[in-house]
Amino acid sequence: MKIAIIGTGRVGSSIAYALVLKQSCDHLVIAGRSYEKARGDALDLQHTLAFCSRPMRIEACANEQVMEADIIVITASVDSGGGSFTSRLQLGEKNTAIFRELIPMLAANNPNAVLIIVTNPVDAMTYAASKLSGFSPDRVMGVGTLVDSARFRSLLSHEEHIHPDDLRTYILGEHGPNQFPILSSAAAGGELIRDTPRHRELFTQVIEAGFEVYRLKGYTNHAIATAACMVIEAVIFDEYRTMPLATRFDDWMDIQDNCFSIPVVVGRSGIIRHLHPEMNDDELQNLQAAAAAIKIAIISLIPDLVG
Repeated sequence: MKIAIIGTGRVGSSIAYALVLKQSCDHLVIAGRSYEKARGDALDLQHTLAFCSRPMRIEACANEQVMEADIIVITASVDSGGGSFTSRLQLGEKNTAIFRELIPMLAANNPNAVLIIVTNPVDAMTYAASKLSGFSPDRVMGVGTLVDSARFRSLLSHEEHIHPDDLRTYILGEHGPNQFPILSSAAAGGELIRDTPRHRELFTQVIEAGFEVYRLKGYTNHAIATAACMVIEAVIFDEYRTMPLATRFDDWMDIQDNCFSIPVVVGRSGIIRHLHPEMNDDELQNLQAAAAAIKIAIISLIPDLVG
């Protein structure tokens, strides 16, 4: 299994490090605009292998030299701009320009790959990658609200005194302000988790969680890297895992031609199927509002690719 990581920033490096520790693949390629940075990461990780249980081929190359990868993880992005960063959409215009150059080349050189998008704003970037690659939408997925859902489960875990893995609840919509929880069907051990003011307060904390980490240390990397690794391993091991991921779809829950996080099943070929959770009236209203806001953002960034 050959995995290529495109982008040598903190998130790309964290994903590569996690994959090496997990021994998830036998061939890892690190690529970026700076070959020197990619080469430095590759050497550092090669040294890390001395502490691991089995060998792995790790190499660095330029973006255009990535060939015949099974999975391509795209973290390439402009810098978030230090303290001026207040919205993921701020990155959209310049990151779209990067994708217009990068995605067609990667698709041509890696025709059978599954693309996993981490670059923000991830919903619009996943839509763009799907269109620019020419791949089936099932082979292009964004990490989306997987990390938001994990943050929510972590907070609920402390409140309910139940392990996060045993909590079944999702946040859908945008990886950003237009996200919403599906609390009407949230459960643990078959028992519903009530929609209470306290649980709503915890969800509000989730919306700001990424920016809080950013304000405290200047970037986020560990949680998003771990989320990306979960998606990668679901593909590698054909796990048929259920998770909320950003995906471009023609029609889902009566919403047409959009791209945001919905519950999907992930296996070796990418997204195996879309799931359709039951929602109450408030959640359906939140869904429609989120879909409208996300579509506006997509059209504003890539109007020529829409439709």
